[in-house]
Amino acid sequence: MASQSASSPDSNPDSLSTQLAARGYKLTRPRRAVLRVVAETRESLSPSEIHARAKKFYPQTGLVTVYRTLEVLAECGAVRKVHQADGCHSYAPASEGHAHHIICENCHSVVEFEDCDLAEMVKTVQRHTGYKIEGHWLELFGVCPNCRR
Repeated sequence: MASQSASSPDSNPDSLSTQLAARGYKLTRPRRAVLRVVAETRESLSPSEIHARAKKFYPQTGLVTVYRTLEVLAECGAVRKVHQADGCHSYAPASEGHAHHIICENCHSVVEFEDCDLAEMVKTVQRHTGYKIEGHWLELFGVCPNCRR
């Protein structure tokens, strides 16, 4: 489920720990293991992949802890959910402002791309809704070149 992604400025273990502590969460060893995985990755990973990596740092890390920690990090804006065609999702480091992903419907690989020609649409939506849009998230689904072979 690899995806190269711009790392969030707040994606270091200390900053992530501070964000959890500010929300009243204890910084247990399993949570620290999850934070370390999230801080060190530039990929979109499923909770199972994060769990497997976190267990290398702290073998008693539970999958439920991974899910709960990821939900809190998503609420903090430190990670973003990447929705998959099959209804599941992975987590990617949050990039500032906006992010664009192409997701393969077969192998679920995720590729982040930079091209953004949505400026006029954003202005139109702001004008029609009264919202001040500060960012966006675009996910496109298709079949990657490897799966088409």
